[in-house]
Amino acid sequence: MLNTFLKYFLSGHLVIIMPSTPKKPTREQAEDAVRTLIRWTGDDPEREGLIDTPKRVVKSYEEFFQGYDTDPAAVLNRTFKEVEGYDEMIVLRDIVFDSYCEHHMVPFTGRAHVAYIPSCKVLGVSKLARLVDAYARRLQVQEKLTAQIAATLHEVLKPRGVAVVIEATHMCMTTRGVHKPGAVMQTSQLLGLFKSDPRTRQEFFSLLKFHAPR
Repeated sequence: MLNTFLKYFLSGHLVIIMPSTPKKPTREQAEDAVRTLIRWTGDDPEREGLIDTPKRVVKSYEEFFQGYDTDPAAVLNRTFKEVEGYDEMIVLRDIVFDSYCEHHMVPFTGRAHVAYIPSCKVLGVSKLARLVDAYARRLQVQEKLTAQIAATLHEVLKPRGVAVVIEATHMCMTTRGVHKPGAVMQTSQLLGLFKSDPRTRQEFFSLLKFHAPR
């Protein structure tokens, strides 16, 4: 089945049928799914310590994945132009985030560093952190998370450059699989001047105390 659409030729005409969005399960169905997983582990969902666990898990999922209810572009809708012509690099470092690996549904946590060079307007500082959370609070892979943050900031703000670096530890490789605690994955996405100008790129990575990739 094609991911985006199915094509059929009917009576000589091309008909494109878009797949319907799966209906979101009810809270009761979600809680039943948690009970099933508890049974699968070999435990009893009706025992005292677990009887309220399905409700707690579903409630926690609402918080973990609230990014699906957030429009990342709308997060950036408030900007400021009265900055006395400031047009140098703006960097927000060490934005702590929590996300969940879409392959194993276990956490990966770390820090995001976001920078941009404004063209004519700047953001309130909290907007960069909110943008990170809007994408992090979804089922994710780190590479996609990095690219999404950079692309949205670049598209909405239209700056002269955007840079995003993420450092994270993944429980899918620290508590299972290869069991390598302490391993840190780094990803980066550079757009505009950060990609085309070596001096701008080096300045950014120097602020982060990293070596810029050649």
